[in-house]
Amino acid sequence: MKKYLSLVLFAHTIFAMPFAFIGFFLAISTTNYPFSWMNLVFMILCMIFARNAAMAFNRYLDRNFDAKNLRTAVRDIPAGKIKAINALLFTLINCVLFIFTTYFINTLCFYLSPVALTVILGYSYTKRFTPLCHLILGIGLGLAPLGAYLLVTGEFALLPILFSLAVVCWVSGFDIIYSLQDEEFDKQHNLYSIPSVLGQKKALLVSSILHSCSVIFIILPVFLTALGWFYYLGVCFFIGLLIYQHRLVKPNDLTKVDRAFFTTNGVASVIFAVCFLLDVYFRSLF
Repeated sequence: MKKYLSLVLFAHTIFAMPFAFIGFFLAISTTNYPFSWMNLVFMILCMIFARNAAMAFNRYLDRNFDAKNLRTAVRDIPAGKIKAINALLFTLINCVLFIFTTYFINTLCFYLSPVALTVILGYSYTKRFTPLCHLILGIGLGLAPLGAYLLVTGEFALLPILFSLAVVCWVSGFDIIYSLQDEEFDKQHNLYSIPSVLGQKKALLVSSILHSCSVIFIILPVFLTALGWFYYLGVCFFIGLLIYQHRLVKPNDLTKVDRAFFTTNGVASVIFAVCFLLDVYFRSLF
């Protein structure tokens, strides 16, 4: 079990899971649909199964590239901790469990489940032909708040789409920062990324633009629904941590990329989600 948790980097669910909770409680707080423990469990299971499938498939597909890259050669498949065929089987099992779970949620989620899997699994191919791979990853994680909203309501709405767009831009931006480490490797092996195509300085500029768009999308809900001071506080924390991670990473100094990628963004998502949930809770009391 520890090997498979390592394979899928289970700790990285901290990026999308908090926004799934946002989408879930956004639906409850802005519609007439009641809270359901069963729906909450279904949401968590869907997030786990989708994350497991996406990460395991990515590790399976990239195993040969990972073996050639000094930074990634220690990953489970190239290091021989997990066989490639077992990683693929693990992917298939989680895909089946994901679709199976959506069957018990509602018709729309069940019908859209293959679409969601196509996006999150398809991302693993994109670095082979387009530098927009970062955006595809962002879309994959950006499905979390919208998917959680659909789980509760079974219908689309503008508010969860705004939060999804915020996640798309946020994830795309910090994935560009993370990929700075592999700029030379990507060039040598004909892999595409924003840094390998534009260079580090322009890549950081694109990342900054995407993060600025993310800020816009998390501010827009203020004009569409009642949100209080806890939400504003969460927005301030989120913006502050975005600025902080861009101050950590410079074109001539990539030593703090891991801190900018995992620690800063993990903290940003959790604090923002906690502030949102506190806002929903206290507004429900009055």
